[in-house]
Amino acid sequence: MTDVRPDSMVRITTPELARAYIDEQIEALRAQIGDKKVLLALSGGVDSSVVAAMLIKAVGKQLVCVHVNHGLLRKGEPEQVIEVFGKELNANLIYVDATDRFLDKLAGVTDPEQKRKIIGGEFIEVFAEEARKLDGIEFLAQGTIWPDILESEAGIKAHHNAGGLPEDMKFELVEPVRILFKDEVRVVGKELGLPDNMVFRQPFPGPGLGVRCPGAITRDRLEAVRESDAILREEFAKNGLEGKVWQYFTVVPDFKSTGVKNGKRTFDWPCIIRAINTTDVMEVTVEHLSDELIDHLVNRIITEVPGINRVLFDYTPKPPATVEYE
Repeated sequence: MTDVRPDSMVRITTPELARAYIDEQIEALRAQIGDKKVLLALSGGVDSSVVAAMLIKAVGKQLVCVHVNHGLLRKGEPEQVIEVFGKELNANLIYVDATDRFLDKLAGVTDPEQKRKIIGGEFIEVFAEEARKLDGIEFLAQGTIWPDILESEAGIKAHHNAGGLPEDMKFELVEPVRILFKDEVRVVGKELGLPDNMVFRQPFPGPGLGVRCPGAITRDRLEAVRESDAILREEFAKNGLEGKVWQYFTVVPDFKSTGVKNGKRTFDWPCIIRAINTTDVMEVTVEHLSDELIDHLVNRIITEVPGINRVLFDYTPKPPATVEYE
């Protein structure tokens, strides 16, 4: 695979350029993999989904996709992975529901960094266990993209894909989108026929909803995050904001306040809405929603989501705030 993005490489912006890149990569993948098997951790995110679709075209059933549901995904995401890859693309897909395993490990853990380490470490454990059950795997496919390479070389962050697997598991890497920027990956994904809500999925943290459930994660509060997030995404789509606002999500913090519902006192959580725009993630501005939309969101969330009795809107840019709460 190419290790360096050529200076002369034209930015992939059209279906024609995407098709040419796909054809070139399919040829390279077949030459690299031959008749061997390749393993991929398929999260359902843009990068891993595009890699999966490309490999299915190149080597078909020689690709084994493992989708680990850690219980911290957004509403409908595991089902979409099964539908798109398991049914529509007829992929060799292994689905692992590890929800209980992850949430049991996270019980009572309040420190954000510790939560992230548990989620990342447990993911590798589950993935490695599944890999050991398989015979003849010689390659590991990853959704590494060009900014990952640049940031790891500059020492900004550890390469988020490479490494982490146990010492006894040695695979040759397959990284067919490693010289692409995120916007190019999306154009390629569209040309590969993936659905828009997968290709244009907004950024989602590796630890998933775990970072939007500050403090010790409980199943009921996690469910409140998942349900309120689904309402927010549905309403943004209905109001023409999907794809126009960079990122929007809900957070349910670990404190309660008094409220009134059906004439009775309640003691429930608040739900915080965050909607933001950015070009480089270093600076973030807040998307100001209409009063009507905010009123509608408040009404739906407090009516439809158990355990919520207040809805707050976060107007804080970055800096001083960060994108996520943890």
